[in-house]
Amino acid sequence: MSSATVEPLSLMQDARGLLFEPLDAAGLAAQRNTHVVITAPGFVRGNHRHVSGTEVAVVVGPALVRLREQGALRDVEVPAGQAWRFTIPAGVSHAYRGHGPGPMVMVAFNTEVHDPARPPIRDVILP
Repeated sequence: MSSATVEPLSLMQDARGLLFEPLDAAGLAAQRNTHVVITAPGFVRGNHRHVSGTEVAVVVGPALVRLREQGALRDVEVPAGQAWRFTIPAGVSHAYRGHGPGPMVMVAFNTEVHDPARPPIRDVILP
């Protein structure tokens, strides 16, 4: 099984806020699903793994991202005001928790079309 890749993104920032490009043209062309997630502080999203498809998630910090790769847990802290991209292969469990004063923002993509008849497999790695 492959491991997830984690990479900070370049931000354009000014008094209005920040802007980032979550994927380049080639990465965007491979996607079959896109979703934007806004989560209240302290709540968890994810806690699952996908049977097929690669998920790319860009998380704006402050947030904790937890991964289960080959049976081992890996915690990644996304610093406040930064956007980090996580490329998560099938079989890698993932969960996200924002721990700032406001909502956590995440934009995510998957190489598979969302099929409610085949939901991700629940795996609680971040209570």
